[in-house]
Amino acid sequence: MTYHVVNPEELGAPRGWNNGMLARPGGRILFVAGQIASNSEGLVTATDLAGQFEVALANAVAVVRAAGGHPRDVGRLTIYVTDMDAYRGSLKEIGKAYRGVMGLHFPAMALVGVTELVNAQAVVEIEATAVLHGDAGP
Repeated sequence: MTYHVVNPEELGAPRGWNNGMLARPGGRILFVAGQIASNSEGLVTATDLAGQFEVALANAVAVVRAAGGHPRDVGRLTIYVTDMDAYRGSLKEIGKAYRGVMGLHFPAMALVGVTELVNAQAVVEIEATAVLHGDAGP
């Protein structure tokens, strides 16, 4: 296991995330830049928040995989959205998209509402931090 989950009782039980992820000794940290729902040509094709969420998360995991890791190696996600109401209204679809990319691995997460992202078509951006062990990496 890459992490020891840390959920202090006084914080209550988290749902869909963990409060802390403690990495095993000897891991290498991978910082993944904010990813949006762009394809290899830089185009954002999904228009709804859940669709963009799925592609942005898959793009972040693609960086982890390129470094030799797996979704379970992600210890933290920061999710930026331009429309918090749309996010709340899409939770079922977002949850399905999340599980399709990450399975049942729930790292520490933060959700941040922002007024806009650099790409005007993007409504969600996701950055990640992962810890890779063993011979993972280029």
